[in-house]
Parts: sequence; structure tokens; C-alpha cells
Amino acid sequence: MDLGLSGKSAIVCASSKGLGKACALSLAREGVAVTINARTETELETTAEEIRQETGATVVAVACDVTSADGQAELLSACPNPDILVNNAGGPPPGDFRDWVRKDWVDAVTANMITPIELIKATVDGMIDRQFGRIVNITSGSTKSPIQQLGLSNGARTGLAGFVAGIARQTVKHNVTINNLLPGPFETDRLTSAVNFAAEKMGRPFEEVYQLRAEENPAGRFGQPSEFGDACAFLCGAQMGYVTGQHFLMDGGAYPGTF
Repeated sequence: MDLGLSGKSAIVCASSKGLGKACALSLAREGVAVTINARTETELETTAEEIRQETGATVVAVACDVTSADGQAELLSACPNPDILVNNAGGPPPGDFRDWVRKDWVDAVTANMITPIELIKATVDGMIDRQFGRIVNITSGSTKSPIQQLGLSNGARTGLAGFVAGIARQTVKHNVTINNLLPGPFETDRLTSAVNFAAEKMGRPFEEVYQLRAEENPAGRFGQPSEFGDACAFLCGAQMGYVTGQHFLMDGGAYPGTF
């Protein structure tokens, strides 16, 4: 299927690796010029070159802290009029809420709620003027089914979901959609960190817990980042202008509810 994205431009945050990188790669394959972002310049440049070589797309790499005002200005200077915005951030660390101090909560909310809202604010009116825009927020399956040790993520990302629920209904008549992609367990560094945390608490080997978690999923495995990236690209497609304010859970069927 031709997603009708050739010639469009996109900002993809936190995209040097993992799910962000997968989204940037899938969009680039559709002919989108992508501006990718991360804090580590060497890793980001390696990813940029990899995407260029594989897709032939234009890729601009901006190494900055997108949670800061200066970082956002630098990113938007490189791509001032994006047609697509993919908000993404590394998840807060797992832990026990009794151990977290105020700064832990402020950092989590800044990265996973306030920064996406600031980037939406900076780009959405231009999308409305051009009568095309696709905003995808990579959040977490924990916004639908909270995970005990991921309280920082549960709280911050659910706040973003609440904000999106309101604004998405205001922009759709201008062919600007805002949706959330909720990853469950995918083979990323984030998953490795979570399994490490669980294995240490259980006093069991990492490999054993990793395999057990994979087998517990109805799919019998963890998700591949490429699957997630393609889903993101599809949500950004020209054909998806009638879908907004939705929360798409990708977890291999782990969430057991009907709704």
C-alpha cells in the first residue's frame, strides 16, 4: 500500500535506537525526509547513515536534549515545518514509589508529558495551515494496564493521554490527527532493563526470566521494533485522516480486556 507520504517531512524524537529508530526507518522507506534526534551524537549519526543507506531518504541528525528549550529550538530549526511529529522519550526507570523523590517525578513528567505537549504546540498550527498533519505519541501499554514497578511511566504518560484526548478532537477537521501508540514488550534496551530489575528482585538469572516473560505472552514472543515502526508509518498515512484521539495497544495480546 502506498501511504501517500512521499515528499513529507517528519521529526522523530529519541530515534537513535529502539522503537524511535524503527519509526524513523519505516517513515524513510515511505519517502519521508526524517529529522532524527537523540542526546548521543555518535550513535545518532550512525543511525542516520544507516537509514540513508537503506532507504535513500534525506536524514538530518540533531543531537540535543529535546526536554530543554534550547534542544527544542535546535530540533525545530532543523525541521521548522514538519508534516509528521513522532513524540518519544526514554522511559523513566523502574522502582518502588517509596524511593522516588520529587525530582524523579518532575523529570518523568517533563520528558514524557510536558515535552511532547510543547512540541505539539510548536508544530500543530503549521499542520493545520497546510491541511495535513500526523502526530503520533509513543507512550506505553502501562497507560492502559499499569505496571507496578513503572509508576513514574504510568503517571506521566497517562497525563499525556488525557491531554491528547481533548486536543485531538479540535484538529481532525483540518486533516491533523493525534494518536498514541502503546508498546507492550518489544525487544529493546527498555525491555532488557525491566527484565534485569525483575530478575534481581526474584534472585533468578536474567536469561531465565527473559525467556519466561516471552513465553507468558499470548504471542509466545516479544515484539520486533520493525513491527512497531511499520504501525507508526501506517498511522501517519494519508488514509488515516479519519482516526484521531485513539490509543493503539501493541502487546501481542497481553492485555486481556475487551475494551
